[in-house]
Amino acid sequence: MRILTVIGNRPQFVKAAAVSRLLRKRHEEVLVHTGQHYDDELSQVFFEELGVPAPDRRLGAGGGSNTEQTARILGLLEGVLLQTAPDLVLVYGDTNSTLAGALAAAQAGMPVAHVEAGMRSFDRTMPEELNRVVVDHASLLLLCSTETAVANLRREAVVGQAHLVGDVMADVSIAFRPIAAERSSALADLGLLEGGYLLATAHRAGNVDEAERLARLVELLESLPLPTVLPLHPRTAARLEATGLRGRLEAAPRVRLTPPMGYLDFMHLEMHARAILTDSGGVQKEAYLLGVPCVTLRESTEWTETVEAGWNTLVGLDRDAALRALGRPVPAAARPELYGGGRASERVCDAIDAYTARG
Repeated sequence: MRILTVIGNRPQFVKAAAVSRLLRKRHEEVLVHTGQHYDDELSQVFFEELGVPAPDRRLGAGGGSNTEQTARILGLLEGVLLQTAPDLVLVYGDTNSTLAGALAAAQAGMPVAHVEAGMRSFDRTMPEELNRVVVDHASLLLLCSTETAVANLRREAVVGQAHLVGDVMADVSIAFRPIAAERSSALADLGLLEGGYLLATAHRAGNVDEAERLARLVELLESLPLPTVLPLHPRTAARLEATGLRGRLEAAPRVRLTPPMGYLDFMHLEMHARAILTDSGGVQKEAYLLGVPCVTLRESTEWTETVEAGWNTLVGLDRDAALRALGRPVPAAARPELYGGGRASERVCDAIDAYTARG
């Protein structure tokens, strides 16, 4: 069978690193990189470090608003689908690339498989939430990370087949921890001590696009009690420059701004941080997998089980709530195994095999 896989941002590169290697042992894969992350610091380094196969097609569709970017990817994918005639289109997560890939395939009458199906934050103000819902209802094969995701799909009465497979990012996290420990010198390079610093990320439109909320984010980061490493996403860097707020962070005595990092360096910093502050769904999950407390700079999350297990606290941009969360001790209870134990990619491929065999 010919499987066309659509990827476009760094979490999807991580997921493809787990799945493509196994998928190509069983099927022909055509890998399409939409260019949603068009900065090499967010793209090429991930292909090199994680061993993601070189893309067969590069669409170069980065930049613009969500609507502009989705429309551009949708138009470009139409031609790729006609030329390659895949038996199945595989999409990951909740990005513009995911939405465009699912819509282009569905409109061409091609079946769609969605990895990370059923995730819900129930916050429709987030573009990602709308993308998740639409993609799930356009997909015929729904590959779910958690039992909660399966239940969400059942409640929404989706027409596709739902399978509990676990989370493919967990596979990569488990496999690459020893590699990150061996190869990365990020702690030494930044002069950090294990457990003596915080790691922060911020890129969500709701946090960085509005000047007032961006100012609250800066105020929160300035108040943190430990040295704080903030790898700057290009979107965030641009907003800080446009609002004149970058200078405040550069002047903050405990904040260290860095360029975007590769997977191994970022994982090495995650592993040894006292805590992680983030608005990223993927980083919330990685923090849980690594046993590092997470403070989520959002009012809702699709990874609700990390909150229920006591390892993740939702604070939005409330500075005082963030400081209280950081003051709590590390949870004493063992972390439940939530995400498949490192075999999710194998289960994804098994579900694809069964589906294509029936098709």
